Amino acid sequence: MFYLDHAASSPLRPEAWEAMAPFREEIYGNPSGGHAVSRRAKNALEDARDLAAALLNADPLEIVFTGGGTEADNLAVKGSAFAAETPGGIVTAPVEHDAVLQSARFCGEAGRRLSLVKVDRDGLIDPDEVASHVASRTGVVSIMMGNNETGVRQPVEETVRAAKASNPSVSFHTDAVQGYVSERVDVDALGVDMLSLAAHKFGGPKGVGLLYVRSGTPLQPLIHGGGQELGRRSGTHNVMAAVGMAAAMAALEEDRDRFRARTAAERDSFESTLSALVPGVVFTAAEAPRMVQTSHVRIPGVLNEVLLVRLDAAGAAASAASACQSGAATVSHVLEAMGMTPAEARECLRFSFGWSTPAGEGAAAARLVAREVEALR
Repeated sequence: MFYLDHAASSPLRPEAWEAMAPFREEIYGNPSGGHAVSRRAKNALEDARDLAAALLNADPLEIVFTGGGTEADNLAVKGSAFAAETPGGIVTAPVEHDAVLQSARFCGEAGRRLSLVKVDRDGLIDPDEVASHVASRTGVVSIMMGNNETGVRQPVEETVRAAKASNPSVSFHTDAVQGYVSERVDVDALGVDMLSLAAHKFGGPKGVGLLYVRSGTPLQPLIHGGGQELGRRSGTHNVMAAVGMAAAMAALEEDRDRFRARTAAERDSFESTLSALVPGVVFTAAEAPRMVQTSHVRIPGVLNEVLLVRLDAAGAAASAASACQSGAATVSHVLEAMGMTPAEARECLRFSFGWSTPAGEGAAAARLVAREVEALR
């Protein structure tokens, strides 16, 4: 099996498994309780919070554990828009993850002003154009760090500076779910007020994420109840998952240099081999800043859904840039915003590499893809 879909989910790192092991039987209390059993869980939760905060150069009180990246994005966008004293507007881009876009549209339907900035053919935003959309009543700007489909790295740092120059009080959020996989994140260096992560993208467990919220950033909770996470996210904590996430973050940081070198080598080997074997292959945003783990490919004349079925049968897992629901083909909103035609978008696939990708898999996978493309053509 060639597993080329790490952008969807990556295998659990052994460090995460090890950290989570005591919670199967030994540590089972509710961390909100007051007795010794609960305190063991509470201490483990806060140790995980401390570790995650340190790795992001944040304060522990600025870390909000969530049920994943989607919840973190929803909390950032909706929580900021509805926290503003006057109806806070939202500025974002049409290439964002659906968790951000759908949250922004929800706020728009509730009376908040929604502004979508344009992107170029590579899917890149212009920081100055983002700033031109920021007004005195803008509540939040949300621009992702790395695109989940194409791998394009957005100029977040420059965009934060431009947006803050237009309105110093605006909250800036970045979805770093994919970006954190291959880049160290320092929230002060980025300059963001909020940042979303999802553990399963970098070797942690599914169903847990976090939202970094800079101290003083206005935020309304989405989930009400017991007032956990300083009232920002109620509900009994998944302590085991939070501990596993923090352990995976620590393992990723320790492995960062090897990961970047190995993953970039496999991605580049995949692309060079595929380019040599498949006439006409096009790599999306090949000249733009890209994350090292992602290769987005268009193979003219080959429908992605058909090729994916053949690859799956041949032992290779990848993903398409478009989906087919109820018999009607739906083109990826990311590719549409980049100016691709529906026909071009249906020829696109995403291949993504990760921490467990073995040496030599990039070239070997490319040869398999080339074989299946030749058979289809």
